[in-house]
Amino acid sequence: MVDDFFERVLTRTQAWPLGRSDLHWHILHDPTVVEEKLSGPYRELTSRPGLGRVEAQWLHTTLMHGGPMDEYKPGEVEAIIERVAEQCASISPFELTYERPAIGNVAVELAAHPGREARRLWEITTNVDAEVTGGRFPRMPSAYYPHASLAYGVAGSERPDRLTMKVLLSDHPGGPVTLPVDRISLVAQRHDARFITWTHIADVRLGTAS
Repeated sequence: MVDDFFERVLTRTQAWPLGRSDLHWHILHDPTVVEEKLSGPYRELTSRPGLGRVEAQWLHTTLMHGGPMDEYKPGEVEAIIERVAEQCASISPFELTYERPAIGNVAVELAAHPGREARRLWEITTNVDAEVTGGRFPRMPSAYYPHASLAYGVAGSERPDRLTMKVLLSDHPGGPVTLPVDRISLVAQRHDARFITWTHIADVRLGTAS
């Protein structure tokens, strides 16, 4: 069965409560392209009972989950953006290839590769956050591989059967999708135990060094 993703984030050691806005760095893509190539083709699979489908505008590849927005001191977020931008200026734009969906324990997930380029951005964002804040917030995630989720397991009486979903997926056409990455985005992200949304804060472009 696909378990409740949000139960995990609500009960882990560094819990993420309902409605609280936490600082996140993401790789985001054009929602129109996401709907056409990543999200839309699997709508039937990800709309099953017990799943919270991620609409195209909210599909994201997380780089870093930071601290609660109201716990950042005045000037810290601005300093984080400035330092991340300085380091990203020397990182060339690249491409991420998203594989066909996999039916995970708590989500329908798209693993992406190559991991090395995205991992460098995770290192930059997590290191800068720790430097600016004096390490007040835990490093999340503690290890990194790029991926996006098409749907999350949610609370309720119904749980999607993973084997049934794998059978459906095996009959579904489609292959890997490659998308460009030329910027990363800082957002204030929240959830309601079914859907993840955010308020956009800033974009940082890659490869702007002169």
